[in-house]
Order: sequence, then structure tokens, then C-alpha cells
Amino acid sequence: GFFQSYAVEVDIKDASNATCLYANWMMRFLITYESNNGDYKTTTLNLSSSATHNGSVCGNDTQAALVAVQFGEGHSWSINITKTNETYQGDFITVTYNTNDTAVFPDAKRKGPVTVLMKDPAGPVQLNTVFVCHNSFIIEAENITQIFWNVTVQAFVQNGTVSKKETRCPADRPTSAPTVPPTIANVTTAPTTTASPAPTPPKPVENPDTGNYSLKSGNKTCFLATVGLQLNVSQDKPLLININPKTTVADGACGNTTATLKLNDGNSTLIGF
Repeated sequence: GFFQSYAVEVDIKDASNATCLYANWMMRFLITYESNNGDYKTTTLNLSSSATHNGSVCGNDTQAALVAVQFGEGHSWSINITKTNETYQGDFITVTYNTNDTAVFPDAKRKGPVTVLMKDPAGPVQLNTVFVCHNSFIIEAENITQIFWNVTVQAFVQNGTVSKKETRCPADRPTSAPTVPPTIANVTTAPTTTASPAPTPPKPVENPDTGNYSLKSGNKTCFLATVGLQLNVSQDKPLLININPKTTVADGACGNTTATLKLNDGNSTLIGF
């Protein structure tokens, strides 16, 4: 189906009525919730045309900036933005959705506001530079998928004027040109050189320990998982993380047709199945 979504524009002024924080973006939420009959459903939550931004603040060298948005029937979204001597960066995103909104959650088993906290994965942006992302990107946490597009943000604006200098998100950056396969016409003979020694391969990471995770529904076990987990995180250099079963806590719920297992290793790593 088609769901109407509205852009949000936040222009925060300081004591001298100069712009200190500017943001304009569009976003949508996909939220999985448990219905009255025990099934899990996914619903779409959109911004409304009457969104407000009460509580948003400029921030300074010692206090984080805050973009806070309220919309619909008791829903809200906010992000803390911190500053260093040279950069600013999103810190934590807080989403609160209200399952009493029957237009979005017509048959929710749990009633009332639900708050989800997540880390902003975006990297730092140079001061006096505006962050721009026209293409869509997503941030996922627990049972919420946030979809953003047409984003323009600058925190700690200098001299009250939004910068013309842009930092683009990875989704907006052009991809590398494809490599042209060699042909007779474009192959040249390279001079003979002494081959350099092959680089030493990185030391392999040990296999993760196997953990036994389970969920109960009443007195009965409804979910069993025996598994060793290793995360391969794509960064400038690959990062492998083994999940330690001794420090990992299992949580979640079982429905009639869907079960959700959440693992928390105690080091801010959350994995959901």
C-alpha cells in the first residue's frame, strides 16, 4: 500500500536569533509488534504533517545538541549530536512509539509507549560542513527498521549560516567505474621486476564457542538454539567478533506462528533472530 510521509524541517535559533542547528529530512518506521492472538505483525509508522520539535537544543562545547520530534498519537524521535574540536557526530537515537494508536497498531497486545534506544552508525562530519543524503538508508534495532531519505543536517552551525560545503553519505557516492578487461589494443608489456614478497596473511580468528540459548513460554521451552556466532563487520579493516556464550543473555518471545530470539553479549552487541 501507499503511505503518505512528510518532510520535517527543524531550524533552531540561539539567544541572538541566529541558526545554530538545521535539519531537514524524511523518515519512516517499520515496527514489528505482537498482536492479541499471539502473532507478530509489521506495521508502518509515518511522520505526520503536524510534527513538532519541542525540546530541540543547539548544544555547545560541553552539552550535546538535540533534535527532538513529536508526531501522531504519542510518537517521538530524537537524536543527540556531540561535538569535538573538529567534528560533530550523531550519538544515540531514541524512538518512542505508542501502541495505543489504533490506526497504526489496531490489535497490539501491549498497550502504551515503547521506547527503543540505538547507536547512530554514521561517522563524524567536519564542523562547518552539512551532511547530505538524498538516497535512502536504514538503521535497524530490535523490532524497528528506520528508513531515511532526503536528509540535510548541520549541527553547531557557525555564524548563523548553513554551510555550502557538503559531506555525502555512502549511498550518494558514485560507484567505481568497472575495470576494462585487457585486449590486444590496450595491453602493454611491463618491464621485468623482482616480485615483492607476498604479504603475511592475518592471523585467523578462532572459531566461536558454541552456546545453548532457549526461551520459555510459561513452563515449557518454546525456542532452542545451539550455535556458535561470529560477526564479520565491514570497516576500513575487517573486524571479526566472537560472541561469548558465557556473557550472553537470551531474551525474546514465542508466538503461534513466529518466534523472536534476542541475544545481548553485554558489550553493546545485539543480535536478533
